[in-house]
Amino acid sequence: MPVLSLKDASLSLESNAGRIDILHGITLDVAANETLGLIGPSGSGKSSLLMLMGGLEQASGGTIHALGQDLTAMDEDALARFRRDAMGVVFQSFHLIPTMTALENVATPLELAGADDAFDLAAAELARVGLAHRADHYPAQLSGGEQQRVALARAAAPRPKILLADEPTGNLDATNGAAIMDLLFDLRDAHDATLVLVTHSAELAARCDRVIRLRDGRIDDTMTMAGAAE
Repeated sequence: MPVLSLKDASLSLESNAGRIDILHGITLDVAANETLGLIGPSGSGKSSLLMLMGGLEQASGGTIHALGQDLTAMDEDALARFRRDAMGVVFQSFHLIPTMTALENVATPLELAGADDAFDLAAAELARVGLAHRADHYPAQLSGGEQQRVALARAAAPRPKILLADEPTGNLDATNGAAIMDLLFDLRDAHDATLVLVTHSAELAARCDRVIRLRDGRIDDTMTMAGAAE
């Protein structure tokens, strides 16, 4: 059974200018432990497709299954619980809570999930991304690369079966971007997870098992292993 399965999924949003069709009839399966890259020009629907996979946007049509669960049949509360228990999401913007330390940021989803050892697990995950020495620092005291490491640790700490990453290196310089790429794949391996990522980075896309190019809200091309550069 695929970890993620989309059947004729579509997404339309209402605006002041009327209905905007963003995704059209997306049919796609993602296998267990696969790393799938989503590429394409700006406005092609890459991030919207990732949001559908994570239940962060509700499909306008079709079905989306994750780990055998029908996301399109869930309400917002059920989707939030499912993401808490099964998914880790990393965005281009780090979305750290500014009044919490790095350790507290990473521990938060674990506490919400009821983990008794939330802070021990969070400390271990911070160590995994090389930030054990920054555990007591607040986001404003961290560099961009360090903040993204904290965000990665927070996403991975609950041991999700699915990791979703939207332009995880987009706000970073080349050196920090390369380090985050390595960490993403290390976390995927460490937690035996399926990884789906949106990227404009040819280097990051080329490391994926499979790459899908979107154009105008449709799947334009699929590539296996190499040849993923835009």
